[in-house]
Amino acid sequence: MSSDAVLADAVDAARAALEDVVEPADVGEHLRAVPEGEGLLTHLFVCTQPGYRGWTWAVSLSRAPQDDAPVTVNDVVLLPGDDAVVAPPWTPYRERIQPGDLSPGDILPPEEDDARLVPAWSAGDHLETLDRYFAREVGLGREWVLSLEGRDLAAQRWQDGDQGPDTPLAKQAPGRCDSCGFLVSLAGRLADRFGVCANGSANDDGRVVALDHGCGAHSGARLSRSAGPQKLPEPTLDTVTVDDVDDL
Repeated sequence: MSSDAVLADAVDAARAALEDVVEPADVGEHLRAVPEGEGLLTHLFVCTQPGYRGWTWAVSLSRAPQDDAPVTVNDVVLLPGDDAVVAPPWTPYRERIQPGDLSPGDILPPEEDDARLVPAWSAGDHLETLDRYFAREVGLGREWVLSLEGRDLAAQRWQDGDQGPDTPLAKQAPGRCDSCGFLVSLAGRLADRFGVCANGSANDDGRVVALDHGCGAHSGARLSRSAGPQKLPEPTLDTVTVDDVDDL
């Protein structure tokens, strides 16, 4: 008998090897044998262990081509099937962190090759100003500044976020932020697209807002006639006015 046929018939040997390392109650029916190459085959068994629905036990067997060669157990592993419950794919922690996740004392340094940052002497918002040249010469100022890519990423994020023009709040606003008296202008290349809200009664107070954003707290907002105080009709029974009564 060929080695592959011997290995295919070695279901009991595979089960015995499996039950040597796991509880017999966690091993279910034999599913199938999967040839892995000449003299190498894997037997699959149902895993009945709680919490491992859809997983299978895999017992790898091998045998030399000699007629009297024994069956050898290579390894025993637990593998997920197509409908197995598995952990989600691993995501690097930098991609998992969301705004608001940092706590006091937490450190989140930028990566060494972070494309959002460049040396201060090579880029930035006002390269033509004298103080930038002076700071570069004497070693003052910030060591790093936003790169063009970093600035564009921030602008796109703000434009698409809750302070952008496409939110329900902005679409129903009586005016845009660029015409609001509470808008504080930014300096630099982002000034033509964004500002900071300074209305303490607005949802976006202290936040960067797109100039085409808006909300109901716009400085030019006025109540409509229907929303203003209404004049009440004359009472049917006047219990306030003093009645004049003639003496008889």
